[in-house]
Amino acid sequence: MGSGCCGKILVVDDDRNLLELIRMRLESANYEVVTASSETEATETAKGKAFDLSIIDLRLEHTDGISLMEDLHLIIPEMPVLILTAHGSIGSAVEAVKRGAYSYLTKPFEPQELFLQIEKALENRVLTSEINRLKTLLREKADFANIVARGEKMQEVLEVVSRIAKTDSTIYIQGESGTGKELIAKAIHLASERSGKSFVAINCAAIPENLLESLLFGHEKGAFTGAVRSTRGLFTQAHEGSIFLDEIGDMTLSIQAKLLRVLQEHQFYPLGSEKPMEVDVRVITASQKDLEDQVRQGLFREDLFYRIHVIPIVLPPLRERKEDIPFLVEHFLKKYSSEMKKQLKGLTPLAMKRLMLHDWPGNVRELENTIEYAVAMTQQDVIDEDVILQTKPIEASEELKPLREARDAFERDYLVHLLQISHGNVSKAAKLAGKYRADFYDLLRKHGLKTSDFKKPA
Repeated sequence: MGSGCCGKILVVDDDRNLLELIRMRLESANYEVVTASSETEATETAKGKAFDLSIIDLRLEHTDGISLMEDLHLIIPEMPVLILTAHGSIGSAVEAVKRGAYSYLTKPFEPQELFLQIEKALENRVLTSEINRLKTLLREKADFANIVARGEKMQEVLEVVSRIAKTDSTIYIQGESGTGKELIAKAIHLASERSGKSFVAINCAAIPENLLESLLFGHEKGAFTGAVRSTRGLFTQAHEGSIFLDEIGDMTLSIQAKLLRVLQEHQFYPLGSEKPMEVDVRVITASQKDLEDQVRQGLFREDLFYRIHVIPIVLPPLRERKEDIPFLVEHFLKKYSSEMKKQLKGLTPLAMKRLMLHDWPGNVRELENTIEYAVAMTQQDVIDEDVILQTKPIEASEELKPLREARDAFERDYLVHLLQISHGNVSKAAKLAGKYRADFYDLLRKHGLKTSDFKKPA
């Protein structure tokens, strides 16, 4: 028997006998069940009550389960859906999963299999809700719209953040310069139990060794020339909160030894002091260097590497998450239009194409600078390609990809742009592309694109 957890489940099937059987089984496992034998009854029921899950038969009298699922998702967007299908319709069930169903069950099915699928779907719903709670929290706390996570790779990053934020484990964020490592560190802090306390950040690469040690751990009066009074270090300031150590790979070995002591014993000695300071701090570190390679070269302590590498988060570079570019552009456009008091409507298709084709070695930071420059320079209400990446012409070597690779890259970028301007509406996007809806879905599958990533948030 399934464990049952009082979840509210909507079951839709025009076979009243099967409907009653499923209802009895689910109620015996302590689920709250509402049944509907038609699509009209199902949508009306969903409008009046929030459900945690829906089970829908693929073949209904007046419609198909996929269409009903899409209608229900307009009412309850995050509700997972299980599709029931006859053995001969597995192809359609697979299509349903691609269109947004959580999973499918082939009739006849064992009760245990049904319960297992339900429990997994409900767990997934809880996780989705947690990610959305995190996004809402970030929007409320500060301007975190830069964390655009429409694409799969950044969704995975936020999923990890939502899972580990409430633990006290040490976090290691790896990513190129400009990928937003400090934003993710702040997100972890704000979603943690320490959010009411200080978040302190420091870039270890930008500060000389003797000054860095004093900044991190503080010093006593007279500890060195110029130390005219005792000073609290950043670790003391971050007590009961979080400290973010960016570019930790640039720390000298002597400071690494002190950091290791903080992580192991929660204490350190300020410069010139013989009395240890006790601290309770959540440590988040980051680097764009390959720390394993630094360990091999003897530049980074192996014991410290394993101490900070408890939970690694890898931030993808912008060139690997180009589907997020239109949404980042929209955010930066609003930001700088407002700051510069300009009424800008958007970018021309050629300007957007230029952004989509660029490789972004400076990542999100470079994109933000590009949009800020474009907003400042444009004299019209629409930004055209003349003010986009003016100082960064595309190199000949970048243009000369193999034909198939270049065609695929253009096709994917074209589809992303279509979905962005149609907000994920497949009918509209297919019409703009001059394609049949089914052929358009084939193209989306080919390039691993999901329409849900482009829907306008409610």
